[in-house]
Amino acid sequence: MSQNARKNKIEQKKALECRKKLAKKLIPIVSAVAVVLLVVSITLGCTKNIPEDKYPVATIVFEDYGEVEITLYPNQAPNTVKNFISLANSEFYDGIKVSRISTNFVIQMGSPDGTLQGDPGYSIKGEFAANGFTKNDIKHEEGVISMARGNQPDTAGCQFFIVTGNASHLDDYYAAFGKVTKGIEVVREINKIDHDNSISAGGGVPLEDIIVTSIRVDTKGIKYGEPQKIK
Repeated sequence: MSQNARKNKIEQKKALECRKKLAKKLIPIVSAVAVVLLVVSITLGCTKNIPEDKYPVATIVFEDYGEVEITLYPNQAPNTVKNFISLANSEFYDGIKVSRISTNFVIQMGSPDGTLQGDPGYSIKGEFAANGFTKNDIKHEEGVISMARGNQPDTAGCQFFIVTGNASHLDDYYAAFGKVTKGIEVVREINKIDHDNSISAGGGVPLEDIIVTSIRVDTKGIKYGEPQKIK
């Protein structure tokens, strides 16, 4: 073998060893980038269409009555779902009372002080058609969960109601965001409890305390982040 041939062979060997070392250094970098991209895609998933089998599921535990499971609809009401998940999983709802019963209409809860005036210190935009939000086509039928609000469209915060009868007149005017998929009999039983008639919009305060032990949401591995808040 000539001297030039030996020199070329040595240089080729060095180049090969250099590429191997570089490859070893790049593997953890590429892996880290892949993990970051995966996390970003999961986090951003809430802004895109979520497959139905990945819809978040909320479990409401009513003391002495049982559990109610509610499938939330992030595709139709994304920020409303974010808000509910954020509050529920931060234990905001633990220990609250059902604040309103209107037989064959709704049961309402979510206020930290047990009245219809309580809020979390902020409000969110109303995701319903009359407020210019056209993605939400959920109808207010039995078992549907929807946000309570004041007279203005963007005044919902933490209070919500579960429909127990005919509430079709609320369609397009309130932000529905899920539906009971298990435990509707618990909702029906609570709706039969005696109440006063102190609320002009219908129904009133239950004559016995109905306590929400907890509300937790299984997000199926998707990170929804914090909701957009108005104040």
